[in-house]
Amino acid sequence: MRPVSGDPVRPARGRALSRRLGTADAVVIGLGSMIGAGVFAAFAPAARSAGSGLLVGLALAAVVAYCNATSSAQLAAVYPTSGGTYVYGRERLGDWWGFLAGWGFVIGKTASCAAIALTFAAYAAPGFERPVAVAAVVALTAVNYRGITRTAGLTRILVAGSLGALAVVVAANLAGGAAALGHLAGPPIAPTGVLQSAGLLFFAFAGYARIATLGEEVRDPRRVIPRAIPLALGITVGVYAVVGASALLVLGPERLAAANAPLAEAVHAGGWDWAGPLVRVGAAAASLGSLLALIAGVGRTSLAMARNADLPRWLAAVHPRFRVPHRAEVLVAAAVCALVLTVDLRGAIGFSSFGVLIYYLIANVSAYTQPREQRRWPRAVQVLGAVGCLVLVVTLPRSAVLIGLGVFAAGALYRLFARR
Repeated sequence: MRPVSGDPVRPARGRALSRRLGTADAVVIGLGSMIGAGVFAAFAPAARSAGSGLLVGLALAAVVAYCNATSSAQLAAVYPTSGGTYVYGRERLGDWWGFLAGWGFVIGKTASCAAIALTFAAYAAPGFERPVAVAAVVALTAVNYRGITRTAGLTRILVAGSLGALAVVVAANLAGGAAALGHLAGPPIAPTGVLQSAGLLFFAFAGYARIATLGEEVRDPRRVIPRAIPLALGITVGVYAVVGASALLVLGPERLAAANAPLAEAVHAGGWDWAGPLVRVGAAAASLGSLLALIAGVGRTSLAMARNADLPRWLAAVHPRFRVPHRAEVLVAAAVCALVLTVDLRGAIGFSSFGVLIYYLIANVSAYTQPREQRRWPRAVQVLGAVGCLVLVVTLPRSAVLIGLGVFAAGALYRLFARR
């Protein structure tokens, strides 16, 4: 473990980003990352794995997410710079651990971007998913290119639209007359299926780390970040629990598992056909909000890795006017577009969860090593978070695990050759 002074890591002058985000901005970006595509897409594959045990899987995912969120908050207060766990792993555990965390985040969240873009297109333009998803990625990259304050401003609008649509969904489900406890009946719940659903639902929660990866752009990060991360996560867990329970009561686990646009189908089943277009608009807004914040987060982690030559150094460039990592964001957008044109939604979610769970495993271990004066939560929370990440990783679909291991091996080989 490296000795740590407690002083924040500072990039070289001329390559630093501007600190423009307050507490409200940070919470909104966290909400935009979590109350997005996940709530409109992840319930269907999770129900396919857990059936009526979906809500148990949701609770498990929320517990693991809470542990990870507190570890990220504790670390971000000491290391308020771009890169998140990539920086924390390097500082607390060593260069290789930091690289594995950063690589897991970049590849996992690039897959997340593709899944979110496809979710947006599935609600906004059924039948034309792939070209519309590519157009969305290009448009949001252009917004991010113009600066972080524009990102936060647009995210506020999109989060408001998302919450309004979800309120309509819950009202339609509970007041439409189709909700019934009998819809929860189904085959016996398999523990492995519940755990797999938790791993898939973790995809939807993981946006709280966006606040930490944007740490270099937060004002007073020692105070703002530890406050914003748990607050954003708590709001999201409450929203997800209400929406997931109401959808199960209306559709039941089998219909929910088979749905392409589950919340829109739940509204139709409840008899509120007039609200279907509103839900689709809200789903599109939610997906755009999470995609907007996610492209920004992946770009910042790529920037941090490039500063240390763990990715090509030309990605470390910061735009002289807009103060954003413009080359990194353009490269991320190109990779996302390639995935959008080649992958399916469930595969992207599974692979994303694998990469991000490895990322948070390293975050928990890094937070565990912090000395007493830097600690805000007990070490038992980090142990629970690390064990939870490992359990969820091994219960993901086998294809996601095998592809994930292969991509991590490729990243390790790249770093070996690049260092030589």
